[in-house]
Amino acid sequence: MNEKANQVDKETLNREMRKLPQVEILLTSPDLAASIKRYSRPLVMQAIQRVLSTVRSGIAGGGTAPAMDGLVQDVKEDLAKTWPGFRSPVINATGVVLHTNLGRAPMPPAALEAISELCGQFSVLEYDLVTGKRGRRAQELERLLCILTGAEAALVVNNNAAAVLLILVALANGREAIVSRGELVQIGGGFRVPEIMTQSGVTLREVGTTNQTYLEDYAKAINENTGILLKVHRSNFALRGFTSEVTVAELKALGNKHSLPVVYDVGSGAFFDTEEYGMEHEPSVPDAINENADIICFSGDKLFGGAQAGIIIGKKEYIDKLRKHQLLRAVRIDKMATIALETVVMHYLNKETREKVPVWQMMGYSAEEIGRRAEIVAGKLAEQGIAAEVKPGLSMVGGGSLPDQTLPTTLIAIKPEISLDAFSNRLRFATPPVIGRIEDERFLVDLRTVFAHQEEQLMQKILETAR
Repeated sequence: MNEKANQVDKETLNREMRKLPQVEILLTSPDLAASIKRYSRPLVMQAIQRVLSTVRSGIAGGGTAPAMDGLVQDVKEDLAKTWPGFRSPVINATGVVLHTNLGRAPMPPAALEAISELCGQFSVLEYDLVTGKRGRRAQELERLLCILTGAEAALVVNNNAAAVLLILVALANGREAIVSRGELVQIGGGFRVPEIMTQSGVTLREVGTTNQTYLEDYAKAINENTGILLKVHRSNFALRGFTSEVTVAELKALGNKHSLPVVYDVGSGAFFDTEEYGMEHEPSVPDAINENADIICFSGDKLFGGAQAGIIIGKKEYIDKLRKHQLLRAVRIDKMATIALETVVMHYLNKETREKVPVWQMMGYSAEEIGRRAEIVAGKLAEQGIAAEVKPGLSMVGGGSLPDQTLPTTLIAIKPEISLDAFSNRLRFATPPVIGRIEDERFLVDLRTVFAHQEEQLMQKILETAR
């Protein structure tokens, strides 16, 4: 009797297994065509193999074979889980304009058009049309930066940490760099300025205290082995209370006295007065230029509003030393970032940055402007039965930049039928992913950082996941 039952079970098992389609059959399903286009054939094949392996285990445990459409759906869900956010833009509903983890500054449309046009063809990246010989990489960009800033010379590398490293190696290798203890910052990903300096072969000479540093502290530290005087803007944290720091102009006067270059890492790369936008004053590139720092460096993808880069401007005698150093080859900028930054600089030169560079557009929105958009979105959600209300709030300007800087905004506060954690998780796994904030038992959406063309998608994703 048991033998017969086992035989029947075996026949049932084999019958269910035979119902499963082959991998190639699933790959040719029209319902997976879009997935293959997005993820590639090999990644979809791996997902199919994982799904089929799970289904076979289920059948072996007494289950039945799912229908074809069920398998296809399982494959899609596996891909979404294994490759969340792959090749998909993100809807940034956090209100954080310079969100380090979401790509920092979105590039202007004109920059994307220039990349599409020039990177699909050959370009004069390192070719001199006048001489017909090899030219200097990004030389047109550097010339534009000199026109924009009035600097004698400019040099662009792949990020600001690389800019600091190159400056230290080229100007102070084997010597000392004097810097305030209050400016020994740690940037994103655990990278610390002191450790970058150590890698450069420069001895760090700390002066002052965390909150109090005076000019005489620098003066006392200068010796025959001093290479540079370094100032680093605290772009990702703020000191409050009993504080004192030395200005670039003061350092410059001291540097002149001892024939030492003054290097200023401005960090965020602001070219406009942030007080005009209702924020505290942020040290800017024009400020540094007016204070006559010998070398100034800043990021290209923060408040400058372009591609990732470390932009270096200053005195030609020092820039020439950086340009001749062998390390430059390892940290040089690539062609796409070069083209994007050229476009952004042109926006500055044409005085259209506030209207055409996304970070400055977003910071320029008033709470009332955002409120009008929020009322429409919240109204449409409410019509579909979603508990959504509009309320005043604050946008954070930066995550790893502009600490404590906020702007008044208007928020959409959503109370989903499911738990907030489940709702937030589902939105993160949506296509495109939606990232917001959770406060006071509500999911908050700040339209300051949501592009107008994303609003319909945003509402659709909320409707799909709120119940």
